[in-house]
Amino acid sequence: QVQLVESGGGLVQAGGSLRLSCAASGRTGSSYGMGWFRQAPGKEREFVAGIRWSGGNTYYADSVKGRFTVSRDNAKSTVYLQMNSLKPEDTAIYYCAAGGDLYYSASYYNKARYDYWDQGTQVTVSS
Repeated sequence: QVQLVESGGGLVQAGGSLRLSCAASGRTGSSYGMGWFRQAPGKEREFVAGIRWSGGNTYYADSVKGRFTVSRDNAKSTVYLQMNSLKPEDTAIYYCAAGGDLYYSASYYNKARYDYWDQGTQVTVSS
């Protein structure tokens, strides 16, 4: 069982920055990974970024490459999503997710491969 506690989020003007944190308790081995997803009103939940616990490989959606950075702190079992140069279209509820079978890189982009989700946090970017 994995529990996720997310913090951060809020309201920011376009061009600004925010950082989300996700603390995880319990882990499931070398294929374990974490992902960030977001869901805007009326849209499907989409992949934003992911990171592999073992090795730290990172993965990004094209829409956030160069602006968002995902990182991890193994000692704190915490994953971060640093969001810079935010745009109004980044407005959404952001979710942290964990999966125990994310061996293949392609798995990170598929929300069905994640086993645990947090409650989400609202990020609003004003123009």
